[in-house]
Amino acid sequence: MEKTTNQGNPNLASELVVGVDIGTTKIAAIVGRKNEFGKIEILGIGKSESLGVNRGVVVNIEQTVGSIKAAVSMAADKANVDIGEVIVGIAGQHIKSMQHRGMIIRQSLEDEINQKDIDNLIDNMHRLVMSPGEEIIHVIPQEYIIDNESGIKNPIGHSGIRLEGNFHIITGQISAVKNIFKCVTRAGLETVDLHLEPLASADAVLSDEEKEAGVVLVDIGGGTTDVAIFYDGIIRHTAVIPFGGNIVTEDIKEGCGIIKAQAEQLKMRFGSALSQENQENEIISIPGLRGRPHKEISVKFLAQIIQARMEEILEFVLFEIKSSGFERKLAAGIVVTGGGALLKHLPQLVMLTTGMDCRIGTPNEHLAGNDDELKNPLYATGVGLVMKGIEKYERDSKKGNNSVKVEVELTNEESKKKEAKKIAGHSKKKIGSYFTDLIGRTRDWMSDDIE
Repeated sequence: MEKTTNQGNPNLASELVVGVDIGTTKIAAIVGRKNEFGKIEILGIGKSESLGVNRGVVVNIEQTVGSIKAAVSMAADKANVDIGEVIVGIAGQHIKSMQHRGMIIRQSLEDEINQKDIDNLIDNMHRLVMSPGEEIIHVIPQEYIIDNESGIKNPIGHSGIRLEGNFHIITGQISAVKNIFKCVTRAGLETVDLHLEPLASADAVLSDEEKEAGVVLVDIGGGTTDVAIFYDGIIRHTAVIPFGGNIVTEDIKEGCGIIKAQAEQLKMRFGSALSQENQENEIISIPGLRGRPHKEISVKFLAQIIQARMEEILEFVLFEIKSSGFERKLAAGIVVTGGGALLKHLPQLVMLTTGMDCRIGTPNEHLAGNDDELKNPLYATGVGLVMKGIEKYERDSKKGNNSVKVEVELTNEESKKKEAKKIAGHSKKKIGSYFTDLIGRTRDWMSDDIE
C-alpha cells in the first residue's frame, strides 16, 4: 500500500505502513507492519517538536513542513526505508459531532432489506447540509429501526417499508484539512488516508471487551483533549475540549513566575495531579535569569497549580459523559492516554473527580517486542494510525484479489461471533474513510495552487 521500500528486504515493501501524528506539541512518525503472529512490529520512530500547530490546527505552514520532514526523516533512517506515502491523523478544536436520524421508505414489503438500502440511507447522511466551510468526516451507524422496531444491528434480510437509522456524525473544517494536506505534500509525501485521531487512539489502547462494556477514552494532548465514548462495541459520542497539557504549562509559568521551558521541565519531572500526595517541605530550586537569584518552588504548590487545571479539564470530560446519555452504562470506566497521561497520580484524580474507574492507556497489547519507548501513551495515536493503515492495506488487497498470506486468522466460529456484534455499515467502507473524496479534491487544490 505504501510507497515505502525496505532496502534490506524488498519482499516486505508492500506491507510497510507509516502513520504521522500531527499534534500541538510533537509530530510523531511511526513505521510498522503486521508480523506473522498478527502483532504490529514497529521498525522506526521519529519525533520532532511541533512548531506550527496550535490546538490541532496548522497556524504556520513552513514550520509545520519542517517538523514533518524532521520526524519522517528520523523514522526512515531508523527503519532503513524510503518513505513516500503516509497515513495522517486529524484532530483539533474544529472537530464537532452530532446525532442524527435518517429514514428511507422502501417500495416493496415483499423484497427483503439489502445492502443497497443501507448504502442509500448512509449516503443520505453524507448529503446533510453543514455550516459553510464544514465537511462530514465520519457517519457512524448506532442502530437501525424497521417499522418502529428499534435496536436492530443488521437489518439485512428483514422485511419492512420504513427503514431508519440513528447515526453519529463527525464534522471538521475543510480549511484545516486542506492545510494539513498542504504541509504533508510540501514535505515531499503523499497522504493516502486520513483518520480522526481519537478513533486511531481507541484502536491502539482499548480492548474489544472494554468497548462492549462501555468505556470513555480521554486523549490528553498538548493543545486539546479528545473524548470518545464507546458502548456495545460502537462509538457513541465524541468531543474535543480546547484545553490540554500546554495550558497546564502556562499556568505553572504564570503561577511560579518562570519561563516556559522551565515550567515544562517542572511539570514533567516533578509534576503531580494530586497536591495531597506531596509534602510541604519538598522544595525545587530553579536557576534565576541572568544576574538574578535562584527561585525556590514548593512541590506541593506546583501540584496545586496542576490539580486546579486538570480538575477543570476533567469537569469538561464529565460534562461530555453526561451529555452522551451513557453515564450509567460505562462499566469499563475511563482510559486516559496521550502525553498528558504521563502526569503522576492522574488516575487517582480522575477517580476522585468522576467516581469512575481509570487506567492509563498504552499500545502494548497490539505490539510485538519489548521496546519500552513504545509502551508510552505518547505514541498511542501513531500506533493506531499504523493499525488503520494495515487494515486499509488488507482491505484493498482483498478487493484486488492479491495473494496476501495471513498466517493467523480467526476461526470461522470466532469470525461469525465477531461479525454478529458489528453493526451494518456501508458496502464501500465509508465509515472511517470518507476522507477519500476529500483527498481527491484536495489534490486538485494542490495542483491549482502550483499552477
